[in-house]
Amino acid sequence: MVRELWSGVTTLARGFATWRTRPRLMALGLIPAAISFVLLAAALITFAAFLPTIVTWATPFADSWNDVLRDIVRFLLGLVAFGAASVLAVITFTALTLTIGDPFYERISRGVEADLGGEIPDADGGFWRGIVDGLQLVFFGALAAVLMFLIGLIPLVGSVIAAVLGFIITARLLARELTSRTFELHGVPLSARRQLLKQFRWRVLGFGIVTQLCFLVPLGAVVAMPAAVAGATMLARDMLAAASRSPAASS
Repeated sequence: MVRELWSGVTTLARGFATWRTRPRLMALGLIPAAISFVLLAAALITFAAFLPTIVTWATPFADSWNDVLRDIVRFLLGLVAFGAASVLAVITFTALTLTIGDPFYERISRGVEADLGGEIPDADGGFWRGIVDGLQLVFFGALAAVLMFLIGLIPLVGSVIAAVLGFIITARLLARELTSRTFELHGVPLSARRQLLKQFRWRVLGFGIVTQLCFLVPLGAVVAMPAAVAGATMLARDMLAAASRSPAASS
């Protein structure tokens, strides 16, 4: 398990190494990431500005409570709500960036494929395929945000459980979406794709965790997005190669 987790972490590092071999191509990937970042940062800041009012409106039952208890409860609910919104923002950022920058990221992916050697697929995922994948990702992200918020309502431990669970779910969703285009280009059917993600779940989780950590750093999402696309291409290729060598490879 630890080896597989670490393999996923180092795959993103390999993605960053692509800056050395294809700097101009990687630089193109910064443009759609920057556009998405500005849009979602503005939305998240606006939400944060109105959050105290929203929390107060949603908790009228606490108006008659002791001032200290009321403020603590509303503060914790605000944290949970902002955390849920942040989960949705990260997921939406990924979906929106991949949709806006599909031509750029496809070129990055194909460049990585060329560097890795072997047959380079000629298939095209298609614009509408990318739209559908993006909408699915946002849908699952919204479910994760709602789940995180509801768990956060559990007294005492809810906030911690919600934060950990939301982080893990988001990491898996990120890795799933980022690898989907490579699987699509290689003609991997959805059922086989799910099997690969399950078989190498710890490697996928390691990649998703370190990618999400980069996304949480200020402006990290913009800088890391091209590397995440490159790393996801490598991850998908590694999984396909390992599965072809040993269908029963250990997860």
